[in-house]
Amino acid sequence: MKNEVLTTRFVIKLILTFLIILLIAGIGYTVTSIYFSNQYFYETTQRLNANLAQDLIDEKFKDTHPFDSTGAVNKALFGDIMHNMMAVNGAIEVYLLDNNGFVQYSVVLDHEAPNTQQRKVNLEPIQKFIKNKGNSYVLGNDPKDLNKNTIFSASHFVKDGHEGYIYIVLAGKDFLATRNDLFNSYFIRLGLGGSFLTLIFTTLLGVLAIWHLTRNLRKIIYAAKRFQEGDLNYRIKNADKNDLANVANTYNSMADTILSNIEKIKSVEQLRQELIANISHDLRTPLSIIQGYIETLHIKESELSVQEREMYLNTISKSCDRLSKLIFQLFEYSKLESNQIKPQKEPFLISELVNDIYRNYSILAKNKSIDLGLSMADNTPLVFADISLVERAIQNLMDNALKFTPYGGKITVKIKTINNRVEVIIQDSGPGITQEDQILIFERYKQTNTGQKKKGVGLGLAIVKKIMEIHDCSIKVLSKPNEGTSFSFSLPIHVVG
Repeated sequence: MKNEVLTTRFVIKLILTFLIILLIAGIGYTVTSIYFSNQYFYETTQRLNANLAQDLIDEKFKDTHPFDSTGAVNKALFGDIMHNMMAVNGAIEVYLLDNNGFVQYSVVLDHEAPNTQQRKVNLEPIQKFIKNKGNSYVLGNDPKDLNKNTIFSASHFVKDGHEGYIYIVLAGKDFLATRNDLFNSYFIRLGLGGSFLTLIFTTLLGVLAIWHLTRNLRKIIYAAKRFQEGDLNYRIKNADKNDLANVANTYNSMADTILSNIEKIKSVEQLRQELIANISHDLRTPLSIIQGYIETLHIKESELSVQEREMYLNTISKSCDRLSKLIFQLFEYSKLESNQIKPQKEPFLISELVNDIYRNYSILAKNKSIDLGLSMADNTPLVFADISLVERAIQNLMDNALKFTPYGGKITVKIKTINNRVEVIIQDSGPGITQEDQILIFERYKQTNTGQKKKGVGLGLAIVKKIMEIHDCSIKVLSKPNEGTSFSFSLPIHVVG
């Protein structure tokens, strides 16, 4: 229910956002329509009346002079011109300019006012207009308000020693004010009406479109809800074809990862239970032996011979050693697994380390009539690793080899240099390991079924694997049933500098 409410809110937000965008777009459309319509009106009016000033000069100045004999402006002529022009188009205003752009006369100006004599129209737009013959859109000064520009028609004249410009404003200030008010009001009504109708139809279409576009989002939300309710195997079908393919694939990947982690947690929990059970069993066995023999010593102390008492004490001592070794391995493995041990890498001669271990195990091998051999070159290079951890790994492999090699068997330790690494190989002539068991031997408390009952807690090879992992190496096994087993790992050669 909560997810459905969240989805509804999201859709409502999308619809409101869509409506706001439409409203802004409608206002923008209205404003731009008014602007470009005005521009179109001005440019069209100027282009249609581009020759108006020249036509006026050709018609009115042919037989009549713009100036009288005294050089004064022929006001009657310009009054007649203005009357005729305004009868045709009330927006037109006619101005007589001298060569410098100063206004000489116009019916629409009060020439008695002191500032009227100083009105000067910028000639640059006029000259540009005349040069292009009115084919380009040019705005010039409005003589009534020089701070504003307007459309015009202009032409140069020379008559009876006088020259200047006829400057015709095609859209006068008063006309434009009235026109703009009506025009803008019309477009505002048109824009608001159009926007309102547009909002109604686009709202309906928008709701349908958003509902359609968010269907894939709803599928993802539905999948998340199913996952939340415990259906861990539910996935979004055809995620690659989804409009939100990245999100859908990410969800599926996330669900797979969570499910995998849950399975790992279950596996770890199962291993933890097995570990506790195995530890309990392995601890109980030596403790029971110790407890039993101590009780026997207490009860039959006076009845036991010296040889029997010595045998009992030796058995207790061996059980204590076994218990101590078990506790040490458990402690060591737990530190390796929790990454509490950081390798202190340094260059050292692996040949010297292997030689020392070989000498230490020679006596143990001799006691079992096992032939222990060593094969390595004299110029074995330095390796870069943690010497104590490598020593511990080799010792565990030697213990494992001695444990499973029968009396009269053979164990060989080899050192080889391959490319930029030094490989250590420990090979025995034991019963071998099947292909299926080779996957399990490096797991804690996993031992192979060789037909022989061997003492041990199943942590030796697991510790070797952890030591190799923190050295960014791997432990390899090569074995077949009844053909012995070979364990090997390689360490990087120390590079000087």
